[in-house]
Amino acid sequence: MGARIFTDLMLSRLRRHKWSPQQRVVLISVVAVVMASLFVATYSLALGDPVPHQIKAALIGDPADSPRTVAAVEKVADHKLVFERYSAVPAALNAVNNQSVYAALDLGSSRPTLYVASAAGVSVARVLEKVEVVDPSVRVIDTHPLAGDDPNGLDIFYLMLVATIVAMVTTLQVRGQVPGLLLRHHIPFVVGFAVLASTVLTLVDGPLLHRPAALYPEEWGILAVQLVAVSSFSSLMVVLVRAWAIVPTWLFFVILGNASSGGAVAPPLLPQPFAFLSEWLPSGATVSALRNAIYFRDYQHARPFVVLGVWAAGLFIAWVLLARRREAQAVEERPV
Repeated sequence: MGARIFTDLMLSRLRRHKWSPQQRVVLISVVAVVMASLFVATYSLALGDPVPHQIKAALIGDPADSPRTVAAVEKVADHKLVFERYSAVPAALNAVNNQSVYAALDLGSSRPTLYVASAAGVSVARVLEKVEVVDPSVRVIDTHPLAGDDPNGLDIFYLMLVATIVAMVTTLQVRGQVPGLLLRHHIPFVVGFAVLASTVLTLVDGPLLHRPAALYPEEWGILAVQLVAVSSFSSLMVVLVRAWAIVPTWLFFVILGNASSGGAVAPPLLPQPFAFLSEWLPSGATVSALRNAIYFRDYQHARPFVVLGVWAAGLFIAWVLLARRREAQAVEERPV
């Protein structure tokens, strides 16, 4: 209780304080340096040196019959493999296709075979492919290879990152440059900008990376919903904290969301809580939805679409309701 009273007093004092121009410059500079430090620290811890934490893998055959092979695979994965037993190779490969597991080790064939899917997580695939060096008798097969012009699997991450930044910067710039923008004008802007930006990004990304034309509508829809989510969050923060809206928006989407998205480093190689957040934040959902649409079209999951849709709808509704209330209060307080 005492801490809460102290915090309330400090916040109240800060609100009443008359900030000089020099003090404002110092405060903004300090906040910028802190944000930059958080960015460097978060990305370094999460993405700087990815190591296996828990990698689900299918196992076909009896490990007692091939202890050397199992030991070699366990060694390259730093003993972080979680094997699930499967009776036959087709069932295990189906689990790889559905991304229930990241790899499948077949001990029942004449030559031990490790199936990986670099499209599901190139960082995980590269870790496991090192088994060929430890045990040359193991054959590695990539069931879902990445496109030849995207060997590191980063194009999807960059696409999500660009959509996030352009939505955040544009929304905050519009609110800053047009301070008198009413809600009935701002709603069409958010929706219209999402449609425009997703259309342009899809047209640029598709032909440039030789995406099949059948993918364009789905890619456009995923990007549009991500743009709505970011713009709605940015607008909500403007209503709540006004000039400081960039701080929570940057923290949520750039520092936390992008670092845990699974686009640069697959979730099994991310430390907690980033591995968990990868599935439940809008940035991670966008990466998963795009990855499934491009590389796993016959095995897409509903969860990333649901997660992304819930975030976008929830943020949009929260922003509209709160902004409407603030506008009504401003009208009531306006002198007659």
